[in-house]
Amino acid sequence: MASSFLPEQARVPPSLQFPFPPVTKFKIGLCQLKVTADKENNILHARTALEEAAQKGAKLVLLPEIWNSPYSNDSFPVYAEEIDAGFDASPSTAMLSEVARLLNITIVGGSIPERSGDKLYNTCCVFGTDGKLKAKHRKIHLFDIDVPGEIIFKESKTLTAGETPTIVDTEVGRIGIGICHDIRFPELAMLYASRGAHLLCYPGAFNMTTGPFLWEVLQRARALDNQLYVASCSPARDVGAGYVAWGHSTLVGPFGEVLATTEHGEAIIISDIDYSQIELMRKNLPLEKQWRGDVYQLVDVQRLNS
Repeated sequence: MASSFLPEQARVPPSLQFPFPPVTKFKIGLCQLKVTADKENNILHARTALEEAAQKGAKLVLLPEIWNSPYSNDSFPVYAEEIDAGFDASPSTAMLSEVARLLNITIVGGSIPERSGDKLYNTCCVFGTDGKLKAKHRKIHLFDIDVPGEIIFKESKTLTAGETPTIVDTEVGRIGIGICHDIRFPELAMLYASRGAHLLCYPGAFNMTTGPFLWEVLQRARALDNQLYVASCSPARDVGAGYVAWGHSTLVGPFGEVLATTEHGEAIIISDIDYSQIELMRKNLPLEKQWRGDVYQLVDVQRLNS
């Protein structure tokens, strides 16, 4: 029996269409930072990097995953902050708020360990140019890996998975937020594209096992499949750490092209984003009109239930 779905019904509900933001060309900053066991120093170091990126013209700045704490299950409970309790209980987000306001920039604040009741989360906070918290994303897909002889790490030992996709309207466009392992799941990126995202931001800390063959290709795939920008930001590599990050923070354009990247050491990348390239790509190759709703569907459960 033939399906009653039309091609434009491939996404349920149908894709949201939004006009481009007033600012369609701007500079983005990616701050690849070395993380230490000194939390106060990590906060100060991140602040300095944010200030430098802004001085170089960045209107949107992205920080790494878990930038205020060592990346370890032992550290997460010790360094966790109660974000919902206010800035007195969260010095890391207090700094992000103040810098965003003082420098008139949008900050996608990487991620930090968050304590909420008896649960811990891996959480990204987004601050607008007024210093107000615009969104909070809790990592949806926890990273558990067991490669014999190479790496064993299980975030699920200490962290709780988030339950809500996060898309936020900012002064520099509509941004979908994911954290590290979230990028492995194309459905989340597709969902963000269907909600009108211009840019996907993934603070992440891929390791020396998965980084070399997955980090860049996943970013390019998410950008190319969804015809939008993808930005990632990693901690700098520390070979003495228990968990060694791959580094290579990157910006990818809607054609799947690498626009800017770095190696594994500390670096601040400044690059241009031009949303007209999204419009051009989608005009040249109108994937939205080519979806086969009679064959497959993307169900946005949150929107469907609402």
